[in-house]
Amino acid sequence: MRELEYPFNAEEILKKKKSYRKQLIADKSVSYIEKKIAILGGETTQDIKLTLELFLLNYGIHVTFYESEYNQYYEDGMFPNPELEKFAPDLIYICTCVRNIAVFPEMSDNKEAVEEKLSACIKKFEGLWEHLYEKYGCPIIQNNFEYPFFRLLGNRDAFDYRGRVNFVTRLNCKFYEYAQTHGNFFICDVNYLSASYGLEKWSDPYYWHMYKYAVAVPAIPYLSFNVANIIKSIYGKNKKAFNLDLDNTLWGGVIGDDGAENIEIGQETSLAQIYSEFQEYIRLHKQIGILLTVNSKNDEENAVRGFERPDSVLRKDDFVSFKANWNPKSRNLVETANELTLLPDSFVFVDDNPAEREIIRKQVGSAAIPDIEGVEHYIRIIDKSGFFEVTNFSDDDLSRNQMYQENAKRHQLEISFESYEDYLKSLDMKGEIQSFVPMYMSRIAQLTNKSNQFNLTTKRYNQTEIEAAAKDPNLITLYGKLEDKFGDNGVVSIVIGRIDGDDADELHMELWLMSCRVLKRDMEFAMMDELVNEAKLRGIKTIYGYYYPTAKNGMVKGFYGLQGFHKFSEDAEGNTVWKFEIPDSYERKQNVIAVNEVR
Repeated sequence: MRELEYPFNAEEILKKKKSYRKQLIADKSVSYIEKKIAILGGETTQDIKLTLELFLLNYGIHVTFYESEYNQYYEDGMFPNPELEKFAPDLIYICTCVRNIAVFPEMSDNKEAVEEKLSACIKKFEGLWEHLYEKYGCPIIQNNFEYPFFRLLGNRDAFDYRGRVNFVTRLNCKFYEYAQTHGNFFICDVNYLSASYGLEKWSDPYYWHMYKYAVAVPAIPYLSFNVANIIKSIYGKNKKAFNLDLDNTLWGGVIGDDGAENIEIGQETSLAQIYSEFQEYIRLHKQIGILLTVNSKNDEENAVRGFERPDSVLRKDDFVSFKANWNPKSRNLVETANELTLLPDSFVFVDDNPAEREIIRKQVGSAAIPDIEGVEHYIRIIDKSGFFEVTNFSDDDLSRNQMYQENAKRHQLEISFESYEDYLKSLDMKGEIQSFVPMYMSRIAQLTNKSNQFNLTTKRYNQTEIEAAAKDPNLITLYGKLEDKFGDNGVVSIVIGRIDGDDADELHMELWLMSCRVLKRDMEFAMMDELVNEAKLRGIKTIYGYYYPTAKNGMVKGFYGLQGFHKFSEDAEGNTVWKFEIPDSYERKQNVIAVNEVR
């Protein structure tokens, strides 16, 4: 829904939230994931909850809420709460504010007294977080604190140990330190939001005294949108790639008409500087694993010249796909997605031309299409849209662009072989397939939330659940890493099966997924071979596989059949159960990957 995309009209959202909700719920084309979210509030949270629901629905997440009474966030979370326990949240959002700080420093306090107050405050929150995590084992989102709306000491309030601004700053830093050392704990940066919105408007005392809202009611959609971006990132709803126009988007002017020497880029004019700053902003996304692709109506030779200028921040080899031609941009985007084994909804299409944006909306509506106006606003609009909100970050993210460029080299090698098996053997592939280990827990959890196409059951796990699965003696867990002569793909496949049956001789597959970037390299067969080996060691005789169809995983509908399973049952919705009787003399299904070799 475009009304819920940044930049949005906050007043309209508050006014029309019921009708927007009705429209979203009525859209039968969306396959929602279901989540339960508990909001523990130190302020009134009703409208925060209602607008949060809208943004989450727009991201394909249908939510059931538990909402604490006003200012009962601590009591509801810390003490026995049968209602919350029965609710069993998938995620907890603690919506507190600077007015929930019970004790501030006094001017008569010495440094020791201030330290005691700071320690008492942080211990209260840490105790709450740890109790909630131990009790519910789910992700926790915690607001940090906006600054006080007055400064008793003026500018000195920022650095004097007795200043409230100083106290809030130090509290926030303690929150950040906790987040750095605890997985599944995330900060909602209210401090930044309030600064961006304008602290004086954000903290208007009228809304506190009239409604007990610490955030001004007109600002509520911005807070809710920010929380929604964290949640959609946790549940794998982030975008993965830029699809970028060139003329008047990455540089000023039309390179085919003006020539590479006359486009606006570099430091010679103020306009050129703005385009260079935007290119630098785009380039920085490679550091967090976002793929860069070009989609331009241009002759490729001309387009490349723009990146050969010495003052261009971006170079052609920064892009994993480069389509400069006269084809419809909708076709280019879809072809790029297919080549990278991504879905079109993984892309953010960035184009200064509103007509091109409208065509993409109509023909590739699942892509994100920000309405950018004026190059000086490009960064603000894209950045605040939250397309790439980072909640988990792994080594694989650092090297993702390199991995896709290595895939392009593999494709070039593939077309030089007549036999596909000879091509696979030429890659000199090495696989590591083992039970879950601590080193990869974060990446494994991340993969379960990101993989949608090659995912048989599309179950999602947070890191705590992955760690628990690794310790469960009734589960078989396997991760698969794959590398070849072009590079290391990292962890690309995950398997979880539950041991069951009267004689504990059945294995029921709860999760089987693989990154699409290693499709057609026999990694799925290598995983099957190792799964059978592990199952036989556990005395398992039968493996049951489950396929639950979604809008995105149709490519694996017949996966179990390829592995030698027989279809056991199918219901009206297309959910299928498959059965594999493990033979005494199991024949390995692949011979092109060297698995678990001693290095």
